[in-house]
Amino acid sequence: MGLDNLNWKILKCLQQNSRMSNAEIGRRVGISSPAVSERIKKLEDAEVIQGYTTFVSPFEVGYQLKALITLRAFMGMLKPFLEKVKTYDEVVNCYRITGNENIVMEVVLKNQKHLESFIDQLISYGETKTQIVLSHVVKHSEVKPLK
Repeated sequence: MGLDNLNWKILKCLQQNSRMSNAEIGRRVGISSPAVSERIKKLEDAEVIQGYTTFVSPFEVGYQLKALITLRAFMGMLKPFLEKVKTYDEVVNCYRITGNENIVMEVVLKNQKHLESFIDQLISYGETKTQIVLSHVVKHSEVKPLK
């Protein structure tokens, strides 16, 4: 789907606040609320917009650690891991990547003991490396038009 300037403006509004009303978006981009609704529906149908999300602060609900864990899968263990990783509550995001490692996961954990226990579950699938996240530098950045 080709995105015109107006669609990009609508997407920017929704990325800033997915609960923004169509009337407010219309005021910001200069079209009527029904026109905004129609454009959003087309963006959803084309799967440009793939859903709406609520972000929950892991620290405010009891998780004290955030970490990035890479995994280099043992021979024959990548496919089983790709199924297993979907069952781990600790995994916030998981990516299959190129390079020496096969997987990078963003995880949230209660404490160091929880981290140790989680890594113990992973080591049957491959070799892990863990980095503790200290802070976010860019948080929830927007997708912007290509130049």
